[in-house]
Amino acid sequence: MAEYLVFTLAANLSAMGGPAGHERRGTMTSPGKSALIGLLGAALGLDRADTDGFAPLDALNLAVSRIADGNHLRDYHTVQTVPTAKVKRPDSRPAALRQAGLGVNTAITLRDYRCGAVFGVALWGDTNLMRLAAALRTPVFHLYLGRKSCPLSAPLAPKVIEAESPQAALKQVILPFWIGMYAGVPRHIERDAIDDEIGKIELRQDRAVDRNAWHFGPRRVVVSGGAE
Repeated sequence: MAEYLVFTLAANLSAMGGPAGHERRGTMTSPGKSALIGLLGAALGLDRADTDGFAPLDALNLAVSRIADGNHLRDYHTVQTVPTAKVKRPDSRPAALRQAGLGVNTAITLRDYRCGAVFGVALWGDTNLMRLAAALRTPVFHLYLGRKSCPLSAPLAPKVIEAESPQAALKQVILPFWIGMYAGVPRHIERDAIDDEIGKIELRQDRAVDRNAWHFGPRRVVVSGGAE
């Protein structure tokens, strides 16, 4: 038996990373490791530049269960930028737009979301899980699932438990009442792979290498359908 911290992530809108460019901001179907570690850091009140503070969190192992995938939503944004050659030291963005007149650059950007997604999360490793559970109950900073426009729609309900495996731990997640039909049935699980792991291995580009520069590296995960 091992000790696990388990909690729920649910949001009416969520945006969970993925390749990002100027015109397209995609989303994965489940939150990556960098997003979950960032959530814990926000709950603890860590600054993004606090490398020492994030070190024990980065060392955690994790497993994520997709309870409800949610539906895809694409949002279209019209963005205007002002060429610096056309504007001399504006006091504000409205002032810059007035100075530029018709000389602004206009582009459409696409942002992808998931609507109504629900996940179970299990974390384990050599750190104080009770401290993390307490931080999730009373976070220092506001918590959201992806972008700041994606607040959580249900309590995280964190708890520290003992279980025989990450899959067994995920079965003890407390789900929102409207997801009761899925209770006890982790439908799709992604968890950290160990060095000699066998099975269906995939790579996720979601391991934070440099948070200030937004650099991420690959992470090996084992993907399963949730069966014990």
